[in-house]
Amino acid sequence: MREPLRALILEDEWPARNYLVQLVEQSGLAHVVAAVPTPALASETLSTSPGPIDVAFVDIHLAGEQDASRAGLTWIENVAAQAQQNPGDFMAPRIVLTTASSEHAMRAFDLGVVDYLLKPFTEGRVRKTLERLLAADHRTARPLLDPEIRIAAREGRSVRFLDRKDAFAFEAEGRGCYVHATQGRLDVDLSLTSLEAVLGPSFLRVHRNWLVSLTHVQAMDRQTGDWTLLVGPGDPPLRVQVARDRIATVRDRLLASAIGLRREG
Repeated sequence: MREPLRALILEDEWPARNYLVQLVEQSGLAHVVAAVPTPALASETLSTSPGPIDVAFVDIHLAGEQDASRAGLTWIENVAAQAQQNPGDFMAPRIVLTTASSEHAMRAFDLGVVDYLLKPFTEGRVRKTLERLLAADHRTARPLLDPEIRIAAREGRSVRFLDRKDAFAFEAEGRGCYVHATQGRLDVDLSLTSLEAVLGPSFLRVHRNWLVSLTHVQAMDRQTGDWTLLVGPGDPPLRVQVARDRIATVRDRLLASAIGLRREG
């Protein structure tokens, strides 16, 4: 079974960006590595990603950018130029356009765009695109996650860059996702599913709404029949509920890196 594709989404409108993230992840064929509103953040993702980005979904019209009506196309041109200048050092993602207009379609396909999604997106159309990309994907291995990779999060209008060791839990609440870190509770764009795939085994999904750093767990506590984890350096620490069907797995994973108690029981 092939690994899911690693996807980047460049879309300035939050509702469209969020919906496309949902469609991509629900397909089970790809994980969204980053969903960003600007070309600068998209380029940063390409340069800092610990593994290759297989596909980038790019909106042509990006409000707030110079020549906004074709800003996405400009970014694609820059990526294509970088790939030509550095063929051995830079692997450009395959590009899928996501736009409400077909105005720039011919120029886009000249640049090697592999598909075109017109808004509003549909589950079936997104899935068909991903299936086509997977069928053409012959890569069998990807580099492991760079342990030095940092986490980008939002605090108001600021972007904060966190060391992974400072992040002790990720929480899904409503339509948002948050990182709990020594710097506070900050917004992130990725879903828990994508974060779980990218961060690796040092983080464990303990509940559908929680992804926890195992090294930051201080205690596993039982009160009134429910198990909770005490996580992080706070006083008091963050209290995270463990799902009933995850209790045994969580306990085993924690005991596997500790001594003093038997793992059974």
